[in-house]
Amino acid sequence: MAMSSILNADDIKKALDAFKAADSFDHKKFFEMVGLKAKSADDVKKAFLVLDADNSGFIEEEELKFVLKGFAADGRDLSDKETKAFLQAADKDGDGKIGVEEFAALVHE
Repeated sequence: MAMSSILNADDIKKALDAFKAADSFDHKKFFEMVGLKAKSADDVKKAFLVLDADNSGFIEEEELKFVLKGFAADGRDLSDKETKAFLQAADKDGDGKIGVEEFAALVHE
């Protein structure tokens, strides 16, 4: 499943353009801009499954670096600093990865 089947392609493009510069990524603003924050729990879970590239049931730090590519192929890689900040914001149980419930909580915070 592609992210564009869950979200509006124009919204995805605008959000990616807004965070083109390195170290500019803000997950709260990004999820709002792409329209994910307003989506149902089911759609947020579908988005999680797209981002969980290895189908482990978790988004690990290595997958987080490429999270913008999950929204569009031309999305940039997150910097190490952005990746760590994103993981820290989402990983409530401290296991070093993001589960589907943690992802949903992060999207809707």
